[in-house]
Amino acid sequence: MTIERIEYEIVERAWSEGWVKPHRATVRTGRSVAVVGSGPAGLAAAQQLARAGHDVTVFERAEKPGGLLRYGIPEFKMEKAVLDRRLAQMEAEGVTFVCATSIGGAAGGGAVGDGAVGDGAVGDGAVGDGAAEPGEERGLGKACAPDVTVRSAAEVRAQFDAMVLAGGATLPRDLPVPGRQLDGVHLALEYLKPSNLVREGALAASPITARGKRVVIIGGGDTGADCLGTAHRQGATSVHQFEILPQPPQQRSDTNPWPLWPLILRTSSAHEEGGARVFSVTTTEFVDDGAGAVKALRGHEVETVLEDGRPVFQKVVGTEFELECELVLLAMGFVGTERRGVVDELGLEVDARGAVAAARDWSTNIEGVFVCGDQTRGQSLIVWAIAEGRSAAAAVDHWLMGESALPAPIVPGQLALL
Repeated sequence: MTIERIEYEIVERAWSEGWVKPHRATVRTGRSVAVVGSGPAGLAAAQQLARAGHDVTVFERAEKPGGLLRYGIPEFKMEKAVLDRRLAQMEAEGVTFVCATSIGGAAGGGAVGDGAVGDGAVGDGAVGDGAAEPGEERGLGKACAPDVTVRSAAEVRAQFDAMVLAGGATLPRDLPVPGRQLDGVHLALEYLKPSNLVREGALAASPITARGKRVVIIGGGDTGADCLGTAHRQGATSVHQFEILPQPPQQRSDTNPWPLWPLILRTSSAHEEGGARVFSVTTTEFVDDGAGAVKALRGHEVETVLEDGRPVFQKVVGTEFELECELVLLAMGFVGTERRGVVDELGLEVDARGAVAAARDWSTNIEGVFVCGDQTRGQSLIVWAIAEGRSAAAAVDHWLMGESALPAPIVPGQLALL
């Protein structure tokens, strides 16, 4: 059965015929909650808390609310009208949105860096210590709006009765190989956000375009597919998408039966539009054209072997190659929460995965500060973020009032059936 399509038709009819209405709380609690981050987790938490009668303010460092729903996912994959109608409902329910406002970090910061790799990579290929974190960059197409206001996290915590952090896992995994600093080599979100701003009319033209270029996308996940579809629409000459893992099977294996999550090859609409998918390869160097821009990349094939239960990628001798390209997009995922902002200012505990640590009630090590979504789970799916936001809202409501009737569908760290 096409359950997804049935659900889609039901909810679209509900919106078109006015069945979906604002649910304003009939009783106000007099308690206030700050939600930091307006992605799916933050929006879910904010809506539930507002419906419980609390005064909710959502802080967003970008130009408009929505997080990656607005500036990461392209319009061809998720129309922004879907987001905007939900935001309008939330505003009618009493949620206040404060955009172009970053919580935590040095106030009055200007534009810094260009996102290049620092002197030393940290963690699992994360941006180095010498590079700017996304939240430290200002300007159209950057994580923070050009006119962003920076507020002290401690000041915001003191102003509100409770605080919910839903800032996502926004620290990107980088590729610190020779030539990374060359023009034309960019992190995926450096490419996707300007493209989305052009689509909504906030930017005349993107500073990074695939038009007339040979493009290589490094990373085979959803973000890579978003880059692929965007490159097609911008008129790329050719697109290759690299994945270090081997190609999954077309069908389930005997060791992967239902109802386990199917480990199979997935093809998105962007893949159906064109481009070459290349599996079991890794990039070792970006080649300079003599003027400071990338003209090719070098790499080789790898073989995946297990050591102590973990995949290790070994070079396949004799498979070295060079592929000409003028644009390289790094879509290799995210390694955790940004540090040099609210996390460092409040002294939040960060676990070994690079995520803000959460107790069973979604609380952090700081009294009255809670966390949900990718900021504690790590990079994941929208459905998990929504479930975590709703569950964290129930925990905050209980902490404020001593009881809660809000639903709490999951607990921190809960996983799907694997």
